[in-house]
Formats: sequence, C-alpha cells, structure tokens
Amino acid sequence: MATLRRLREVPRHLLVCEKSNFGHDKSRHRHLVETHYHNYRVSFLIPECGILSKELKNLVMETGPYYFVKNLPLHELITHEFINTFVKKGSCYALTYHTNIDEDNTVALLPNGKLILSLDKDTYEETGLQGRPSQYSGRKIMKFSAEESRMMSYFASYGIQERQPRVALSTASELQCPVLRSGELGGAPEAACSAPELLDWLGAVFSNAQLNNEPNNFVSTYCCPQPSTVVAKAYLCTITGFIVPEKIRLLLEQLCRYFDEPKLAPWVTLSVQGFADSPVSWRENEHGFRKGGEHLYNFVIFNNQDYWLQMAVGANDDCPP
Repeated sequence: MATLRRLREVPRHLLVCEKSNFGHDKSRHRHLVETHYHNYRVSFLIPECGILSKELKNLVMETGPYYFVKNLPLHELITHEFINTFVKKGSCYALTYHTNIDEDNTVALLPNGKLILSLDKDTYEETGLQGRPSQYSGRKIMKFSAEESRMMSYFASYGIQERQPRVALSTASELQCPVLRSGELGGAPEAACSAPELLDWLGAVFSNAQLNNEPNNFVSTYCCPQPSTVVAKAYLCTITGFIVPEKIRLLLEQLCRYFDEPKLAPWVTLSVQGFADSPVSWRENEHGFRKGGEHLYNFVIFNNQDYWLQMAVGANDDCPP
C-alpha cells in the first residue's frame, strides 16, 4: 500500500512567470538564456506564418555541430592544454551521456571552467578546473559543444564523433491559438488566456496532440483554452541536440526582430528544454530527476517588444532564478 500511495503522489513542480520588455534596462532575458547551459531541445512557433524568413532559417541550420567523445578520463578536462585550448578561448560545455543522475555518477563542464559532479544519488560537488579530482577519473562518454574547430583533432584518440542537431520544420493549418494580451500575465475573463494556460497549449501543439476534445479520443481530451482564435497557418520548428546558450540568444534576438515589419501575428514563442540528467539547471543550481527531471523556459514575444518569461523545474529543484 505504501508503494501504491507513492505512485499516486503528484510530483511537485515549480513554474515562475514574469513579464517585461526587451528594451528595459533591467530586463533579465539575456542573463537567463546565457546561464541555462545544457539545452537539448529548442522550439519556436510563429502564428500566421507559412514560410520561414531567410535569416531565421539560416540560424536554425547553423545551430551545430556538437561532439561525442568516448572513454574520456575526466582528468583530461583539467589539463593545462585543454584549458588553454578551449576554456580560455571561448565557451565550452560538456555533459556525460547515457547516465541517470539519480543512479550514476554524472559530470558537467560549465563555460566558467567549473566541473559539476553528481555522485550516485545524493552527493553534489563542484570543483574548479585548477583542481585535480583524481577520485573521479573514471572513463565517461561525454557530449561536448564548443566553438573551436580543433575539437575533432584534440580528442581523436578517444573516438570522437561530430553530430549535427536534428531539425524538424512544419506548418499547421487552421490552428486554434489562445488569445493573449501582453499586460495580462494572469489572463482576463473572456478576454485573454493566462501564461500557464499558454504553456499547456504549447506542450500539446509540439506533441502533435489533437485539440478538438473529442470524446472518443483516448490519447488526449485537451482543447485550446478560451478565448481563442483560428490562424490560417502557423510555422513550427524544433531543434534537438546539444545547443549552446549563444545560439539560443541569437534565435531570440532574431525572433524579436521578426516584428520590425508589420505582421499579422500578435506574438511568437521560443521554448527551451534542458537535459533531464544534467546536474545543474541555471548557473550552478543543483538539478535532480526523481519523477520528471524537467528544467525549461519559454518566451512569449509580443509585437510591442513586451515579453513573458516562464521558467519551470521539477520535484527536487529550488525555485528558478
């Protein structure tokens, strides 16, 4: 019975919603993008759009590459050669691959030169690259993302593979979309939907769920929140891989410029999901898995340069920054 009760428990989730404007001096958008280090999926949705602009498409296709390095001893990440070649010359990110954070030793390299070590289930430690964590020198398969073109030659002896992110482009016709007002984060009765309602709707759209609430649909009875409007076409793009914050920042800036010319769309969205088994979420904030492992954020970009920012984490995490 105790096991059954635990299975029925609803895991705790935290969702923080805020609004601001990209032109405000105290806007946090750049900082929050740049400190969410380990990202595996980026999606954006543009209502009333059937063809992606050349600028956006070029950014999408230039998101990669990233690298898999097999049988890598962790002490390789603290050698002076590695530090001088990658860490000091630009951003370098790394994360162990095929490890479960609640069961295995997990390691992450941050662009500030710190190694974050999650050991088995309950231990969380961090060390600077100037240290020498010899007790964690077991061999790992690691994902790397770095700007330097020397990555392939530097790790040639460890079976390195270059990978490109997967890109999925599609359009949705006659898509029912929530009505939003930039100044109404919590929604307004019969006038505008709230930020949490929008996030639920985005999850359904990017999961290709049907939104018609048919009684014979045993997969999903979800429907678009009200009030809503139907758009003739909406453009959807999803990038999956190891995506560095710098690339996401460029996408966000280009989506902001989308409204430089008049558009039918009143808003667009940019959603980012982190690796479930990363030992950190934002900055060096400890991240756990337990029943979900989610840490994600979503921007709603309005045509007046206002934006909503939604940040969510799962059961074991502290409140998002």
